Amino acid sequence: MSAPAADHTDHDQEWDELVRIWQGTDAPGGCKVEIVEGTVTVSPPPLRAHHDIADTVQRRLYGVIPEDWGIYQTLGTAVPSRDGLYIPDLALVPKSVLRAEPGHFVSASAPELIVEITSKSTAGNDRIKKPAGYAHAGVPLYLLIDGWASGGPTATLYGEPENGVYRVLQAAKFGDPIRLPAPFGLDLDTSSFPTP
Repeated sequence: MSAPAADHTDHDQEWDELVRIWQGTDAPGGCKVEIVEGTVTVSPPPLRAHHDIADTVQRRLYGVIPEDWGIYQTLGTAVPSRDGLYIPDLALVPKSVLRAEPGHFVSASAPELIVEITSKSTAGNDRIKKPAGYAHAGVPLYLLIDGWASGGPTATLYGEPENGVYRVLQAAKFGDPIRLPAPFGLDLDTSSFPTP
C-alpha cells in the first residue's frame, strides 16, 4: 500500500471517529454542536435577534426559490477534507439531495446558498473557518450576516469559490440592501434586521 493511500485511510478513520463523537454529544437543548477544523464545538442557543434575522431572510427566500428546493435550519453540512461538519443557520438545498439517502448531514457541496448569522460566541468561525470550508466544498454563495462586526453590523455576500477561497461580491451595512444574484435575483432588505 502506498503512503498516500494509507494517509487517506487514516483520515477516513479519523473523520468517522469525529462524526461518532459529534453524534454522541449530549448538549443542552437549543445548543449547536459542530465540528470545526477537527474540533467538536458546542455553542449556546442564539439571541432572539438572531432568530428574527433568520426568519426574515427565510421568508424572503421562499418567494424566489424553485419548488423543488428547501430552506433548512440546522441541517448538517459536511466537509470531511477540512474536518468540518457545520450546522448553518440556513442552507438552501435541492430537496432531492435530502431524499437521496438517510442520515444526519449532507455533503457541503450540495447547498446553493449558505447563510450564517454570527453570534458572539461563533463569530470567528463564521467569519474565517466556515467560509474556508464552504469555499473548499464549492458552495456557490455564502451570506454572512454579522451583527457583531467591529465597524458595525454588516451583511457580506461571498461567491465565486476558487482554491478554497471566496471573493467578496458585496458588503452592506444593516439598512442597505444586499443583492443575491441568480438563481435568486433578490434584493435583500437589511433595514429590519435587529442588532444584538
